Amino acid sequence: MQINKNFNYVPWVIGLSIAINLIIVILLFIPEIEGGTSFDILLLPLLNAILNSFTFVFLLAALFMILRKNVTWHKRFIFAAFTTTALFLLSYLTYHSMSSSTSYGGEGILQSIYYFILITHIILAAAIVPLALLTLFRGLAMKVDKHRKIARWTMPLWLYVSLTGVIVYLMISPYY
Repeated sequence: MQINKNFNYVPWVIGLSIAINLIIVILLFIPEIEGGTSFDILLLPLLNAILNSFTFVFLLAALFMILRKNVTWHKRFIFAAFTTTALFLLSYLTYHSMSSSTSYGGEGILQSIYYFILITHIILAAAIVPLALLTLFRGLAMKVDKHRKIARWTMPLWLYVSLTGVIVYLMISPYY
């Protein structure tokens, strides 16, 4: 897949970034939906961690492929990472619309480590939305130099966000 070099993707990046982050913030302030469903929503945090794990692996594979100059497989793994990230986002939004947040129950140094990881994860997750979209669109428009410049920042940050998503789940899962 390739887009026209003259296509102005910046409004799409800005619009999607604002919309996605705004929806997540709004979910923090609306009351949870209470409904009579037999579905155990506590499965969703596990699914989120699994999807984040896949994103991490796909990103590593994409990095490996581009270092080998295999652009075709690099693109495929990037699309796979975007797919698992989008599925994560749907699952995350579903869970947080139906359940209140879970508090961390640990103490001491582990509590400090948990909150450091959580806070950096949240801040960088918000930042990765426009970075990943801009990097994707630059790649699809074959603006290779611009793509490389921003990908040098996007890739490690996205790897951090996907990995810390799994770590946060593992640290908080005993408290669900």
